Amino acid sequence: MQAVIYARFSSQLQREASIEDQVRICQERAAREPWRVTEVFSDMAISGATLARPGLQALLERAATGPIQIVLTEALDRLSRDQADVAMLFKRLSYHGIKIVTLAEGEVSELHVGLKGTMNQLFLKDLAAKTRRGLRGRVEKGLSGGGNSFGYNVVRRLGSDGEPVKGERTINEAEAAIIRRIFQEFSDGHSPKAIARRLNADRIPGPRGGAWRDTAIRGHRTRGTGLVNNELYIGRLVWNRLRYIKDPETGNRVSRLNPRDQWILTEVPELRIIEDDLWARAKRRQGEIEAEPRVAKIKATRFWEQKRQVHLLTGLLRCGCCGGGFAAVGRDYVACSAARKLGTCEQRRSFRRHVLEEAVLSLLSTRLMQPEAVAHFVRAMAEETNACNGKASADRARHQSERTTVARKVEGLYDAIADGLRTPGLKAKLEDLEARLASLDEALAAPAPSPIRLHPNLSELYRRKVAELAVTLSDPDIRTQALETIRGLIERVTVRILDDQITLELDGALSAMVGLAQGGTAKSPLCSGLDVGSVEVVAGVGFEPTTFRL
Repeated sequence: MQAVIYARFSSQLQREASIEDQVRICQERAAREPWRVTEVFSDMAISGATLARPGLQALLERAATGPIQIVLTEALDRLSRDQADVAMLFKRLSYHGIKIVTLAEGEVSELHVGLKGTMNQLFLKDLAAKTRRGLRGRVEKGLSGGGNSFGYNVVRRLGSDGEPVKGERTINEAEAAIIRRIFQEFSDGHSPKAIARRLNADRIPGPRGGAWRDTAIRGHRTRGTGLVNNELYIGRLVWNRLRYIKDPETGNRVSRLNPRDQWILTEVPELRIIEDDLWARAKRRQGEIEAEPRVAKIKATRFWEQKRQVHLLTGLLRCGCCGGGFAAVGRDYVACSAARKLGTCEQRRSFRRHVLEEAVLSLLSTRLMQPEAVAHFVRAMAEETNACNGKASADRARHQSERTTVARKVEGLYDAIADGLRTPGLKAKLEDLEARLASLDEALAAPAPSPIRLHPNLSELYRRKVAELAVTLSDPDIRTQALETIRGLIERVTVRILDDQITLELDGALSAMVGLAQGGTAKSPLCSGLDVGSVEVVAGVGFEPTTFRL
């Protein structure tokens, strides 16, 4: 039976040898069974509370495509500590006919999933409570509860016991001067966006070393985020204002505001940067902004509760000048975000969203997958596939021939031993031949490469399907599926302006395009063996296609 091993450790404090230890004891267990370990998957310093682990995801992909009968791991909590995730993993692996075997629990059944999953869930909850208890103790002593704020340096020193002291901070005077400047300008009536643009114009690095953004200054007043809302600047440490929970659909952490009586407040006057009168002026300015009719009208819509509409090019547009992304500027226009918000890019022109979308759809249907280019690709792909398959077939035939010879020699030695022949050299030779036989069996057990068959009329099939998808974008019942499929065909769309000529460069996902033409979707596994390539298309003034380059 073929088995794979999965190992994981979650803490940065643990050694990488922990993975090696887990793998070793799993291999020892497999050696005592009729199991042959073909692959080892692992994740280092990643929590078991999430499934977003490269090693685990690779294991699941292998389970869906490869001949595996057993997943072997040290304990069930190595796979996951979340009860729902454990159940999902058990269900997915069972669907593929794969058993989960752990050294701690044995062969995992529905009973283990329920009981052990609950125990692991309780362990996570208890661990979180203990961690929070420790952090609260540090905060009440005036120390940091985690992370650092702009304007402060982390103190790194050893205590009297020789252990590192954690949570101490000192004021960074250079950054403190920038903070006072921001508070002063904001109190004088300048907007966070204008302040960010001036800071960028003066080449002052932001909190993370990049450009300043207005959101880093403005933040959220109620949640205490943003530079002008950080009470540490007036010598008050606020902890437990927010709690974080995991979204079960996306796996992302989402913040929730705690009741005010649960906040932990500690006075730390030695960390004060802003005087009370300047802080009061900033808060008064925030109140004036919130009282403006325009702001009140926007808040009345409760826009943050509405799901933002995904357009065809959302997240795919790139600025040809700075390489940054595009953002909405008004209802129907998009522009370079760095130019409009940060002032760090010179390409300030805006574009109608629907004009860009129509141009990209035209490029997808008429310029990508040109017949001549596709014919060349099909020929090259067929030659490469045949060459690879030919080499694999030759290697397989050679291994099979060698196995026959080795197996015959092993049988001969067995017969010699049965006849009473005993020499030290005979035993060593037999062990070498048995090891070689096992190696050949492992090589022959690997699945032969499957041929990739490409339709001879690939370009026409692709063009027809893109045209059909473009039409369905106007149908609200099936728009979402069509939109996702078309977006899957695009890697990026770069917008350039040179001498008043607007140029679009469209990078297409070649494997997705071939998959669509072959009868699948943009995310179809029909051609998962293909590398993702790029096709660059250039459009001229008015977004009319003028040239094509492959």
